[in-house]
Amino acid sequence: MLALLGLLTIVLLLVLVMSKKVSATVALIMVPIVTALIGGFGLQIGEFITSGVKGIATTGVMFIFAILFFGILNDAGTFDHIISAILKIVGKNPVKIVIGTAILAMVVHLDGSGAVTFLITIPAMLPLYDALKMKRTTLATIVALSAGTMNILPWGGPTIRAATTLEITPTELFNPMLIPFISGIIFVLIVAFWLGKKEEKRIGNVTLTEEINSDVKVNEEKAKLARPKLFIVNMILIIMAIAAMISNKLAPHVVFMIGLCLSLVINYPSVKDQKARIDAHAKEALMMASVLFAAGCFTGIMKESGMITAMSEVIVNMIPNSMGRLIPLMTGIVSMPASLLFDPDSFYFGILPVLTSSAAQFGVDGVMVGRAAILGQMTTGFPISPLTASTFLLTGLVGIDLGEHQKKTIPLAFLCTMVMLIVAVIVGKIAI
Repeated sequence: MLALLGLLTIVLLLVLVMSKKVSATVALIMVPIVTALIGGFGLQIGEFITSGVKGIATTGVMFIFAILFFGILNDAGTFDHIISAILKIVGKNPVKIVIGTAILAMVVHLDGSGAVTFLITIPAMLPLYDALKMKRTTLATIVALSAGTMNILPWGGPTIRAATTLEITPTELFNPMLIPFISGIIFVLIVAFWLGKKEEKRIGNVTLTEEINSDVKVNEEKAKLARPKLFIVNMILIIMAIAAMISNKLAPHVVFMIGLCLSLVINYPSVKDQKARIDAHAKEALMMASVLFAAGCFTGIMKESGMITAMSEVIVNMIPNSMGRLIPLMTGIVSMPASLLFDPDSFYFGILPVLTSSAAQFGVDGVMVGRAAILGQMTTGFPISPLTASTFLLTGLVGIDLGEHQKKTIPLAFLCTMVMLIVAVIVGKIAI
């Protein structure tokens, strides 16, 4: 009965979220409540929800302050200097341009927002691609690969969701995967070099007939917010924040709380300006936080009611003993393609708990399943998935068709995931 209820809960969640009948927040709260009521849990549901919300409280706090922290540094123009420097370095060499595009997208994606990455990177680089008659699909592919790989970072949406489900901190999930992550970054740069060489061979020697304006045009409001003299200070803040999290000396939410305060006081000493900057990014922070706390409701009910345990027992009975230890590996292999079928909320809050619980019954640490999942599911897979709005923003800004983008990018995104998965297995972070 419980296994059937659990399956019904997940199916309803997937259908409602993927069909966009209701928002993810509503589905994550109401679906498990209804099925738990059907299961006869009554007022116990309140205790289940409280337990789940407590489990993800620090993660929710971390994400709120991370968005505010990077948003304020972006307002201060921290990334504008990097853009200008890259544009000056790449010049008119196709290889340098594609590699520069990758580096720029990686740096901008430090804030964890695909939309921001695409809105900054593509308008900055597109004039160069067009002037040199380079393929726009090359621009879309390398930006997608760069942003997707960087989405594995501890404050990236997939890693936060996976950590929430596993009831660990995002850094506990990410830090062991640092070497595989770096291998993914190196792979993207190698692909950028390869794509750049292909473009160089295709277009030959091209003489520009028009001057390319590589200056970042800013409106009056943005100019008022920019703090160019504080660029070095702001970069030090970013480096210190990342170093503190990777070192595990401070909890991630503490790092970003302190980082936010420092970034505000340094860049916008006026209380009025500080309030305005927080207000400017509050909507995005609140929207994601509401999904995370709703996920706490979902996971709390699913776990405390016993639905996940019941479903995992059914799955365990279906999997041969010789295959049980391979659940993390199989998860890693299907993780990127799964981005085409499941949105991140459905996968990490609906599918992953069942996979980790099933793995645990074969003596496999469920955390390894989470590590495998973040190597592809809505990381390398998010910029090609039709389930994310940012994918359409990417293709719209570049001016290409979604199918054309997927055809060029999906094989490389899958290969990137496989490289990271193989490295993870070699260094022993995902056991087989």
